[in-house]
Amino acid sequence: MHVIEMTSEPARPGDRDTVGGHPIMEPGQPWPACTCGARMAFFFQIDVPDDVAIFGGEHLLVFQCPVHNEPNFGPAHLPDRYWETPSGENDMVHWRILLHRGGEASDAADEFLQPRRLVLRDAGPDDEWDFRVGGEPAWIQGPEECICACGAVLRFLAQIPENFGFPKQAQAPEQDACFDFDAYGLLLGNMIYILACPDRCHPAAAWPANQH
Repeated sequence: MHVIEMTSEPARPGDRDTVGGHPIMEPGQPWPACTCGARMAFFFQIDVPDDVAIFGGEHLLVFQCPVHNEPNFGPAHLPDRYWETPSGENDMVHWRILLHRGGEASDAADEFLQPRRLVLRDAGPDDEWDFRVGGEPAWIQGPEECICACGAVLRFLAQIPENFGFPKQAQAPEQDACFDFDAYGLLLGNMIYILACPDRCHPAAAWPANQH
């Protein structure tokens, strides 16, 4: 289990652990867009440490629409191509989570969030509720199980704590209904649990469960 810490150091093209900046993408991977048509904001990316079960060595990227940040809900058994198909109580898909290996820095940079370097450190017993990758999830409302469209049970990868602010660029518009005028939040600032397909049926086969 590793804690993810945001530094004040600006991220540079080619950095692999960042908030904003230039995402490390697979060749041919387009920049994700919301169902509404808006280009998504690039929240963060990390190289998953090798000692993280199942997903060690993968590169994780998280995007969300700069306009829509509503909580995410869906059925326990997710439909085909759930990463781009509205399901459950949602009438749009305004987030995208990607996992792959390798990749190259995109020529384009995010326009919404301040590019910051992230650092990872080994977690201790007091880090249960922190921004972290690996280990076991710290469920607020009890465990959730999601089944991928391919039939595999999604496995826990990372969590983002409640009201975790990703600092916005000065020229970026304020995010609607955000808890911080100077930051953007994921899924209305709920506690986010990133669950991903252990069978890697698709680079976007991941689900952001949220609780509060």
